[in-house]
Amino acid sequence: MKQNLIAFCLAALLFAACNNEKKEDGNKDKPGTSTVSEETNKEEAWVPVDSATMMQKMMEYGTPGDMHTMMNSWNGNWNTESTMWDYEGATPQKSTGSAVNSMIMSGKYQSTKYSGNMMGMPFEGMSITGYDNAQKKFVSSWVDTWSTGIMNMSGTWDAASKSMTLTGKTPDICRPGKECTMREVYKVIDDNTHLMEMYGPDPKTGKEMKAIEIKFTRKK
Repeated sequence: MKQNLIAFCLAALLFAACNNEKKEDGNKDKPGTSTVSEETNKEEAWVPVDSATMMQKMMEYGTPGDMHTMMNSWNGNWNTESTMWDYEGATPQKSTGSAVNSMIMSGKYQSTKYSGNMMGMPFEGMSITGYDNAQKKFVSSWVDTWSTGIMNMSGTWDAASKSMTLTGKTPDICRPGKECTMREVYKVIDDNTHLMEMYGPDPKTGKEMKAIEIKFTRKK
């Protein structure tokens, strides 16, 4: 799909120290208070579903729609021009690569395979992206040769700006047990030009910064 995450999104974290710890509840240590409401302890009553309804819902869930058709228009071979910043104000690092998008599983998901280089070394990545009919959201997973984890993101499409915004978390490799929040904005400039921007924490300040920008140009 949208080549999202394509190119270095996880690799950039190799050089970033994240500052994304959650604040503890202010009532946590106060006597007589509870951090969990009574309602959250109550299980929601199960609503029986008959087989006919279940089959109908499964058919609806598994049937590609308009968002899948849109992803299908992104199929093909693309050239990439990538720019990466180690921190806010740093000298940008530029590189080129290529990406191949193809719909799989009867048009329900888009597979993206990326190849290029990072700091003079070969780099490969792959994503699976789909539109979840139940959640009404795009969902995406990404793996690459510079990591051993899987990044999962999800978000919505904005028709007015022809862009989607995805968010997710990834392990903070500099602080075991912690996570970094990542945000991706994917824009369709026209049928032959797309732009991906990846945002994450600045290793110097912890504030969000644009870490990666990738321009996709369809190969002729």
